[in-house]
Amino acid sequence: QVQLVESGGGLVQAGGSLRLSCAASGRSFRSGTVGWFRQVPGREREFVGSISYDGGITTYASSVEGRFTISRDDTKNTVFLQMNGLQPEDTAKYSCAAADLGEPYQYWGQGTQVTVSS
Repeated sequence: QVQLVESGGGLVQAGGSLRLSCAASGRSFRSGTVGWFRQVPGREREFVGSISYDGGITTYASSVEGRFTISRDDTKNTVFLQMNGLQPEDTAKYSCAAADLGEPYQYWGQGTQVTVSS
């Protein structure tokens, strides 16, 4: 079984930056995809971006493209979400999820709160 733990959230002023981490235990990120999602109470969960371990290909939602960057550190079995130019509309609980190759996202972390003040 895979366990994902997010960290790095907090309170930041508009225009600031945060770096979120998604650490995995139980297995390594060696195949499939790791995605980042965010959710605000009363709204549906929103896809933020993902990274594939087959070539390290990254994808991003249009709302964050150019501001957010996903990377990985294989030695630490960790995926990162670097968030720059944060805006109040980025306020949400951010969660990471893992999907095996050809399968939907199955493993989810508990999330870390990001709050951006005006």
